[in-house]
Amino acid sequence: MTRHRSTATQTERLRKYRPDIQGLRAVAIMMVVSMHVGILDIHGGVDVSFVLSGFLIGSQLLAEIDKTGKVSLSKFWARRMRRLAPGMAVVILATAALAWVYGSPLRFRDYMEDGLASALSVMNWRLVETGTDYFANDGTQSPYQHFWSLGIEEQFYVAAPIVLFVTAWLSRALFRNRVLVGLFLTAVVGGSLYLSIQQTASNQPLAYFGTHTRIWELAFGILLALGAPLLSRMNHGLAAFMSWAGLAIAIGTALLITPETPLPGYAVAGPVLGASMIIAGGCAAPRLGAEWLLNNPVFNSVANVSYGWYLWHWPVLILWPDFTGHELSYSDRFRVASLSLILAYAMYYMVEARFRNNAQLVARPWKGIFAGGTAVAGTAAAAAFAMTALPLNLSTTAVAADGEVGYSGPDSVQKSVLQTKLSNVAQSALPKSPEDKTHYGCIDNTDVTEFVMRDNCVIGDPEGKTSIVVIGDSHAWQWGDAFHEIGQKLNARIITMAKGGCSPEVYSIKNPELNREYSECDSWRESAFKELEKVKPDVIVVTNRVRREAREAGAEKAFQVFEDTGAKLVYLTDSPQPGRNVPDCLATHTDDISACNPAQDQAIEYPEYREMEQQVAKRHGAEIIDTLPAFCASNVCPTVIADQIVYYDSSHITAGYAKSLIPYLQPTLKEALAG
Repeated sequence: MTRHRSTATQTERLRKYRPDIQGLRAVAIMMVVSMHVGILDIHGGVDVSFVLSGFLIGSQLLAEIDKTGKVSLSKFWARRMRRLAPGMAVVILATAALAWVYGSPLRFRDYMEDGLASALSVMNWRLVETGTDYFANDGTQSPYQHFWSLGIEEQFYVAAPIVLFVTAWLSRALFRNRVLVGLFLTAVVGGSLYLSIQQTASNQPLAYFGTHTRIWELAFGILLALGAPLLSRMNHGLAAFMSWAGLAIAIGTALLITPETPLPGYAVAGPVLGASMIIAGGCAAPRLGAEWLLNNPVFNSVANVSYGWYLWHWPVLILWPDFTGHELSYSDRFRVASLSLILAYAMYYMVEARFRNNAQLVARPWKGIFAGGTAVAGTAAAAAFAMTALPLNLSTTAVAADGEVGYSGPDSVQKSVLQTKLSNVAQSALPKSPEDKTHYGCIDNTDVTEFVMRDNCVIGDPEGKTSIVVIGDSHAWQWGDAFHEIGQKLNARIITMAKGGCSPEVYSIKNPELNREYSECDSWRESAFKELEKVKPDVIVVTNRVRREAREAGAEKAFQVFEDTGAKLVYLTDSPQPGRNVPDCLATHTDDISACNPAQDQAIEYPEYREMEQQVAKRHGAEIIDTLPAFCASNVCPTVIADQIVYYDSSHITAGYAKSLIPYLQPTLKEALAG
């Protein structure tokens, strides 16, 4: 008991209000918003917030344990409910309404699944399941994607009071001090950090969004709270230096992180360490510490609405192009940040403060839990209803279709350039267009390191006396339906060798999903080359997405391998890149589909490398099938050609359009087989 009272007295000497922490909270949210909207390339704001949350929650729980010897779960969870649930409910429901009115109808169901996961605090695990790339900028981001970090914190809030109380009780019973608590937290920090570093290299989405790979940042904050009584006795000069050095480390390392940096891994340790040093130094309340800068009215005000600003800025950012009808400009970035901050202030005073300071909810914790639980349940129910029963907001305006669907010659492309409205045929096909992918051919996933011949890799006429190998990445696989029918017509076996994101040309590729060099591609390519020697095809068709890593030496090496097989070579140029999700764009521009048509010079990626690959292919005797006239005319690449939707996402062509190009492809392949 003497030890208990002594610890409690030390805890009471600690400041209950920390202006430096309030200011650091403002810095963290400004880092997050600046990075997300594209004003400043600075990362690590969420990591700073995790440390702050761990320290504040740890301080509250440890102080309660010191004072009463226990933890009131009802009071703790009621405080969290009053703090988080009202704002969460408002933003999830408001975002759903805005997405239904302005967003792509084709994505609304997915959005509502995300909204449901966000309401239930499991959005981070949904993003792990879908393999989401957090830094993707291809129009596939969900307006609820940022709820991943809140999900981790809320899972932490459920477990932290129970685990900390049990550990503190055992430590006091066994050692009459908190040594077991410190050892336990150290083990959590070390184990979670190890998993974070290890899985960043092997499964980046799991490492980025996983609770187990992020919990070390929150646990580190609790460890600081455990040592706060000791830190409060630090020399003021040392404490001031530590807080300023921490601020420099947090900001400096955050600026060094780029979208190419493997995250979280080692990189987030910089912002975490910097934030921890600021907190540790501030425990001693040095007069000339970083608190001198962090303690100001602006930062204090921003910190008060930081939760709301975090909730609002992301959906406003993601839906902004749908609100305005144009892509985000640099000035729009400031408008997004400003508008979301205004919404945060409005929500703070109209919603958050009323629940947080409500006398009845404070006095009766069960009422706070009930109110918060009702908000969560109601939001989840609304998301589930919208996901299953709410009709999609698809336009009914359309024009009558005429003529053949899909490519039928250069005139069909030229005519489509002038089309402004979806036809009845195209509009009826639009809801199914995201799933209009090839049904034939095989493609290996990212983690596959070796090509293995499988039954579904052989299409066309499996009993054919001649064979054609189609080798490349997903831009080779996308032609599967077309090659299947061509193989049947020419009595040829079609063998597909494709791996996502992997060029058949011999050069190193950095995979954005893995955020590292794509070593799986190198080993897969080598095994595919060996398989070519066994197959001995009559024709090899080479096609792939042109990449900035392309090098002439790598193209030469690959085409030499192809030429040495004795096969006739065909080089199929890459299809244009529309740069945005085409079905989504068409769904929101049914009355002016020209807004979805990219200019040819924008849709052709890396034209200099495209030309280089063609020249290398020609030097090795390859016939060239130039796909450009089948996709573009008058410097425009229509996304609907003769009532056929051309792309099922932001990059790949639909199976329907691929099949319409069979007459365009077949003569060259027939001649190659005859040769």
